Amino acid sequence: MTVETNVKAVIFDLDDTLLWDERSVKEAFGAASEEAARRKGVDAEELESAVRKRARELYATYETFPFTQMIGINPFEGLWARFDKGEQPEFRKLQEIAPLYRKEAWRLGLEDTGIEDPELALELSDLFAAERRKRPYVYDETYEVLGELQGRVKLLLLTNGCPSLQQEKLDAVPQLVSYFDHIVISGTFGKGKPDTSIFRHALGLLGVSPEEALMVGDKQSTDIRGALDTGIPSVWINRGGRPPHSGIVPVYEIDSLRDLPELAGIRIS
Repeated sequence: MTVETNVKAVIFDLDDTLLWDERSVKEAFGAASEEAARRKGVDAEELESAVRKRARELYATYETFPFTQMIGINPFEGLWARFDKGEQPEFRKLQEIAPLYRKEAWRLGLEDTGIEDPELALELSDLFAAERRKRPYVYDETYEVLGELQGRVKLLLLTNGCPSLQQEKLDAVPQLVSYFDHIVISGTFGKGKPDTSIFRHALGLLGVSPEEALMVGDKQSTDIRGALDTGIPSVWINRGGRPPHSGIVPVYEIDSLRDLPELAGIRIS
């Protein structure tokens, strides 16, 4: 395999780019909701929808919400993150808030489906977190593609999120870490994608200019937006056929990571 372009480094997002986080969350919600259905006869899909809605609404009411937006910690990560790492004081506040937030999201969701049972809400919040931890799914092509790129270009993992949670995700798939020259977590850096400072930090670690890198990610509003603003050619991995955001135009769009090596000028000889 040979490098035939000026691409010297590839920057990867983590969640729903290399890890199939959406599936992990969906199955964890399913397991907890099915338990409620078994015990109370509630419709599992209706409960899941209600808890998701309540979690989003509740998450936005806390004083930590602007911080979680800046770092890139979504409401469903808040339902299982421990928040026991990170230097910013907001992480300590999140540690205090999280237990009540988790219980309340499930309690309110249960209420919306006609069930008033705070004890069950607490059990379901714990079950959701446990079930999510059992499910560190990696896309089928992830290791194959990283293996093709490793040693031919520099690789950096750039992920938004809480340091303890993102590290926990990585610890669950230790093989993944071995492919990367550097790993940058927004909660450790202090700002998250799409802020250009975290992209410039990544470029500095790699020792490359923006045009010598590729940014690969699934989220247009963070991965692609930040790459565009920093001058890094972007690759939007769009597995679900989602419509593009207005004003956010990636250089490349692919539906499988297997298309990436050719974009980076790497071919199997």
